[in-house]
Formats: sequence, structure tokens, C-alpha cells
Amino acid sequence: MNPIAFNLGPISIHWYGLLIALAFGLGLLLANYHGVQRKIDIDKLTNLLLLVIPAAIIGARLYYVLFNWGYYAANPLEIPAVWHGGLAIHGGIIGGFLAGYWYVRREKDLKLWTIADIIAPSLILGQAIGRWGNFFNQEAHGGPVSSEFISRFPDFIQKGMHIEGQYYHPTFLYESLWNGLVFIILLWMIRRKSLPDGVVAMTYLILYSLGRFFVEGLRTDSLMFGPFRIAQVVSIVSIILAGIFIYYKFQKQNKTEPDKND
Repeated sequence: MNPIAFNLGPISIHWYGLLIALAFGLGLLLANYHGVQRKIDIDKLTNLLLLVIPAAIIGARLYYVLFNWGYYAANPLEIPAVWHGGLAIHGGIIGGFLAGYWYVRREKDLKLWTIADIIAPSLILGQAIGRWGNFFNQEAHGGPVSSEFISRFPDFIQKGMHIEGQYYHPTFLYESLWNGLVFIILLWMIRRKSLPDGVVAMTYLILYSLGRFFVEGLRTDSLMFGPFRIAQVVSIVSIILAGIFIYYKFQKQNKTEPDKND
């Protein structure tokens, strides 16, 4: 599996970088579309997204480097080499959220959770696309599997998951398909204007975390904190906090709606 898509003179263009760029490009277009539907100032939304995207990339890289510090301390020139892989989505969410929070606080006419709802479908679409970058890098795969097991998958998946004479679980594919399903659900939800602000974003967090928890259990390259897989711990915490948020939002909505029996 060749991770390089093509060369421009001495510069190698990696599939990973191309797919990340595609993910961000489509995500930006989709977010702008939903911004128009929600009557958000498109100039301000575009400015926010152009701030959030690099912040998310930086956050994703710093998160990954932090939990692999032993390697990067010995190889500091590899720290900016994102084309080799190594972007942690949880770090990206944190970095993007902090940048978005700062911008929304500055622009008083923007609502944080409305913006979060608009971005959520774009984010999960980007994740579904981005996982294919892991495929071309032959990373983020699961443990060994038999040739009989992998034969159930298309031929190009079999070839990509045949690494140094051994077949591996195509966990990138499992997560990409799950994210695609979550994307469809969020597209349906964001059209329901009766939902409280933030519910679409928190549903994203719950559904993505649910899928990630199970897929992470199959992976061989998990970031670890002692005996625990960090992504699984973060997923559990995210599901709990997002569930509490949704409960609170619906309780608040029910209290503010007039009683139809009066």
C-alpha cells in the first residue's frame, strides 16, 4: 500500500493529507449550508470555521504527541509531520471547541450551541472520510485475523490490511461506516427545528463515542494511560456528560413551554 498519491517535483502528496483536506472542504460547505438554513451570518460562520479548522488540527496533533511523548521527545522533527498520521480526534474536538468558544464569546450575536449543532454533521462526515487516510497509511487497524475472516471484505481492503505477511482487522472501515450512519442520523435531526440548541451536537458526541468505544477495543495502537485505553475512558465520560446535557435541555424546554391543557 503506497501512502503517496503523487509527487509534485520533490514534494510528495500523501493520501492522508488529501483526504483530510477533502474532509475539511466538504465539512465547510455543509456547515455553510446549515448556517444559511439557521439564518446565521455566513461571513462570521466562515471566519469561525477558518479559525476552528487549524485549531482542531493543532489540538489533535498535540494530544497525540502528548500521549506518545517518549517517541517524540527522541524524534522532535517528527512532531509537525502530520502527513505520517497521528491526529487524535478527541484532541481535535477540544482544540476546535476552545477556538470556537473564544470566537463566539467575541461575536455576541452568535450562539455557542447553535453553532455546535451546525458543525456536528460536518465533523462526523469529516471523520468518516478521514479514516480512509488511516487505510492508506496502514495504521489504526485492529489485531490479527485469519485469511478466512478477511476474505469477506473487498479485495482492495484485503490487500491494504495485509501487512508484513499478516491480515488485520480493518477497524478504520468499521469506524468509517459507523460515522457514516451517525452522519445520516444527524442530518435528519438538524432539520428538526423543535430540538433544543445543543442536542444535535451532544447526540453526535454520544453516538460517535459509542462506536469509538467498541472499535477502540479492537485496535492495537491505542493511546494508553496506565492499563486504560484513553479513547475508551474519554468515550464513557463523553456519553455521560452529553446525556446529562440533553436531559437538562429537554427539562428546561418543557418548563418554558405553556401547558396546552390550561
